[in-house]
Order: sequence, then C-alpha cells, then structure tokens
Amino acid sequence: MSDPIKHECGIAQVRLKKPLEYYQEKYGTPLWGFYKLFLLMEKQRNRGQDGAGVAAVKFDMPAGEPYMFRERSVKSNALDRIFKDTLKGYQKLIRNGEVLPDYVPSIKRKFDFAAELYMGHLRYGTSGGYSLSVCHPFFRRSSWPTKNLILAGNFNMTNTKELNDSLIAIGQHPIFATDTQALLEKVGFHLDEAHDNLYRYLRDEGHTNDEIAEKIVTGIDLPKVFRKSAESWDGGYALIGGIGNGDSFILRDPLGIRPAHYFEDDEVFAAASERAPLMTIFDKSLEDIKEVPPGHIIVMKKSGEILDEAFREPEPEQKQCSFERIYFSRGNDADIYKERKALGAGLCNQIMEGIDRDLENTVISFVPNTSEVAYFGVLEELRMIRRKAVKAAILDAAEKGELDSDVLDELVMRNWPRGEKIAHKDQKLRTFISTEDSRNEMASHVYDVTYGIVEPKDNLVCVDDSIVRGTTLRKSVLKILGSLNPKKIIIASTAPQIRYPDCYGIDMSELGKFIAFEAAIELLKEKGKKDVIADVYRKCLDAENGDAPNTVNYVQEIYKPFTDDEISAKISQLVYPYDNDWRGELQVIYQTVDNLHKALDGHDGDWYFTGNYPTPGGFQVVNRAFINYFEKAKGRAY
Repeated sequence: MSDPIKHECGIAQVRLKKPLEYYQEKYGTPLWGFYKLFLLMEKQRNRGQDGAGVAAVKFDMPAGEPYMFRERSVKSNALDRIFKDTLKGYQKLIRNGEVLPDYVPSIKRKFDFAAELYMGHLRYGTSGGYSLSVCHPFFRRSSWPTKNLILAGNFNMTNTKELNDSLIAIGQHPIFATDTQALLEKVGFHLDEAHDNLYRYLRDEGHTNDEIAEKIVTGIDLPKVFRKSAESWDGGYALIGGIGNGDSFILRDPLGIRPAHYFEDDEVFAAASERAPLMTIFDKSLEDIKEVPPGHIIVMKKSGEILDEAFREPEPEQKQCSFERIYFSRGNDADIYKERKALGAGLCNQIMEGIDRDLENTVISFVPNTSEVAYFGVLEELRMIRRKAVKAAILDAAEKGELDSDVLDELVMRNWPRGEKIAHKDQKLRTFISTEDSRNEMASHVYDVTYGIVEPKDNLVCVDDSIVRGTTLRKSVLKILGSLNPKKIIIASTAPQIRYPDCYGIDMSELGKFIAFEAAIELLKEKGKKDVIADVYRKCLDAENGDAPNTVNYVQEIYKPFTDDEISAKISQLVYPYDNDWRGELQVIYQTVDNLHKALDGHDGDWYFTGNYPTPGGFQVVNRAFINYFEKAKGRAY
C-alpha cells in the first residue's frame, strides 16, 4: 500500500498446560511461555507499531501475593523494550540472589512474568491518541479473583456512545469515551454480576465461606457473561483476555470481520490474529491451526477444560475483512500468498490493454514491498497470456506453411514480460503520521528508484496493493518514477477503488481524504451535477434525524452517475505529477470487485469498495462521514 494506514492491531495468547517445572526440565527454562509470547508478537509486528503490551496471570499464588501483571510501552520499538526491560529485571533478581535460576518456585514467586497465562497486544491506534493509558491490555482490578479482568483486542465499535450510555443508565460513570473502555466496563459489569449472583445463590444454599470461595473460582460462566455483554455490540472484533481465577478466553465477532486463530496440544493453548506465526513459532502444520468460529468464544478453564460456545448467533453471511488478505496479514500464509498472486493476475487484462499488448517495451515492477507477491502473480499471468499467444501463432504459421526459424525467433524470443526492481522504500518512514503537513513532507522522501533500466520508449507498470488517499503517489512515487522518463506509467492497484469509510478496525474514516471520493466529487462538478452533493447531504441528515431510513448508504449516489473507468481516469488526472518535468501518459487502474471475490474466496468483506455494510452501525458511519465532509468537520465519524 503506497498510502499505509493505521489498522488491525495484533493479539497473542499463550496458556501453558503443564507446571512451570515441566518447561524447565524439557526446554531449559520456566520462561518458555514468555519467550513464545515474544516470538508470537514479533512475527505479528506488522500489525502494530504505535505501542505494545503484555500481561501475565500466575496460578495458585498464596493469599496476599500478587498474581496479575502487566507491562506496556508506547516508545519506539515498544515490543523490544518491554521484553528487554523485563528480562533485565529477571537477571537483576538472579544477581541479587533473590531468584535461583534452577529453582522454579523462587522464579515464580519473585519474577512477575513467570506465569501460566500470557497475553500480548500490538497496537495501531485508530482512536484515543498514543498515550500509555490507551495501550492494551486493559485491567479491571478487584480483591476478588473472579472480578479481575484483563482484556485486549483487535476491534472497532461503531456504537461506542450507545455502549457508554448503557453504562450510565445502570449507574456507572465511564471516564473514557473509547470503545475499549466501554467494552471493559460492559464485560466487567456482567462479570461482577455473575460473581455476585453465584455468591448469593451459594450463600442461600447454606455453603460455608470456604466452600463459596472455591465454587466461585470454578463456577464463573464466561460464555454467559459475554452473551449478556455483547448483546448490543456493533462492530468487528477479536478479543483475548483472562480473569484472576486462571480462566482465559478468545472470541470473535459474529460476522467474522476480524481474524483469530488458535491451536491446542498437550503442552500449550496458543492464539493469535494470524495463522502463519502460530505455525512458525510452535512448529505446527496448516491442519493444526483452527479459526475461531464467528460468534464463538473459546474458554480455557484453569482446570484445562476447553469450552467452545456461541455468545452471539453467527451471521448466515460471513463478511471477513478482505483487506486482511490484500495487505494487512503477513504474506507467508499459504492461502494469502495464493490469493495475492490471484489478485495480481486479475489485473492483467487491464494491463495488456494499457500497454497496447507491447510487452517488449514494458517494465513490470511493484511499489511498495507488500505488493511483491501480487507482482509475482502479474508476471506469471502475463507469461501465461504470452505463451497462449505464441502457441496460437505457431499453430497458425504451421497451418499456413509459414513456420520457419525467423518466425520462431520472433515469437519465442521477443515480447515477453520483463520484471525489474524499480522502486525502493529506502527509509522506514510512515506516511500516515498525525499531521497533514508533516505527512506530505515525509511522503516526498519515502522512495528511491533503480536508474538505467527504464528507457524513454518503455511503459512502466507498478503494482500497488491499494490506493487510499493518493498522497504518496502524488508526493513521491510518481515524481520519482517520472524521473526515469518512461513513455507511460501505469499504477495497477490490486484492490478496487476505496470509496467508503471503514469502521471495524481500519482507520479510513474521512471521506474527503479518499482519492476515489475526490475524483467523484470533481466529476460531479465538471458534469454540472453539483446538486447531487447537496441532495446526498440532505438525505444523510434526514437519516440521522430519523426522517429517513438509517440503514441505507446514501453516499453511493455520489458514484452512481459514473463508471469505474471514468473515476479511474479522473484519479489519474488528480495524482499526475504536474510539478516535475515528466510529461508522459499516466494511467491508474484498479481491481474489479468481481475479480476481488474470485481471488479471495470466502473473504467477502468489501464495504470500503462497495458501500454494502454488514451492520447497521456501518450505514450510520458512512452517512455521518458525508455530513462531516459537507460541513467541513474533521475527525472520525464514529
């Protein structure tokens, strides 16, 4: 993605199934689970660089001893800092003689992260700023073990205000207006309720205090807690967490929007956002890793019992986020790798038309590095197209008696796809930093190119995985590619035009910043259809005020008068680098929605392309986003 965006936090969970002594004896350290957590998070570092946090729960600690711990950081290289600092503290305990490295009970008693349950979170902030206070995991503390709650997740809720209002209605005073705080307090309320109800029931049944305490520790029904907590949740979410009695959980929204995977063997239960890291870190096969079913919560009781239950009725039509497959998840997952190649292949008919089928004088490349797998798919499909053309031409020449060495040379030796590494992202600069002026300045220095490869007679095709704002294209990529002086530049996006805001975990919420939306608005003005803009504004207002249906996406009317090709052509004009000396032709082409679905079979979440939102909150967000645009109000629409 030449315009990287904030997105998709990462989650990791490691639950040991044996005593710590087992891991000391087999692997040489009782901190085996802690190290695995670090590696599992490291392999998902792509999912979060705004902060990181880890939490641990120790089992069977004596009364009066702490048993739940957390470390968080929002500094640069947050994940490395957390683990480096905690292990530095461990070494200090050894040096001071407080911990005996071969005596596990001393390690568990003195070192905070010698535990049986671990959770980790990698944060890309889509709300709440960048302070430590908004960094997961979140804690809700109590002197009762079963009222202690740890929660972390990859999620966005569209109805945070409604959730906070429901807390106020039951007498709470929520401090933060973030969806994380709302979820924490909502779950916490029902967890407290479950504890108190169980306590009263056992008391009334005549049980002693010791019996009550023991039965509460084992008797909390987490699936039931979440069935009550999540009744009104509207959004995409994958959550991990635990309570002080040692029960842990992972759950996923009923539409399957956010990803969640897990496996279990005789040593460990582990979960993560992505499948491939679990396979790598724990040396598992593809078949060992399972997806958390949409609408389900998987609970591992402290006893080791596994519960897999529905907490929300799974939706009949799943809407798994297609951006996970296009860009967010690591490309070394077997299925994602194949899908990204298929996305590249889906662009080839448009590419062939754009270069007038002149492969001989065309250089194929990619920008940024995350587009590389799709680039392989482009090259593979173009070669297949060329092979078919050569075969047909050879058969035709043979039938006419014209097949000779010269004809074979012409067909076999010429006009084949030529792939080169042209663009280089030579600095790890993020082009989505918080201020617009700083973003534009940074964007102009992100890329460099290979000189001496592209000639003035050449077309230059660059595969991009998606184009959101067009900022980096305008400010950097096209300027630097234009310096090579090709005849024509084609930017080929493996994703369709991003037309609508996301509200389920990706920070794409301001309509006015989408290059596709900007193009549609410009076309409306050029075609004398400005009244459409005001009409859509009125409809959005009516929907928000209850005077029109609020589960209709009125913003679709902005695009309705134009074909995809017309909008793509306008985008090409808008991002053209007029402020440098290159005056070749520029064409921006996009994946079709049909080809997207063919490539990503089973991952049908496409609301940012089509405007077809899977929850009521999505329609309310898109209409509010347009109101914000029309009224020149900045900020998220949810």
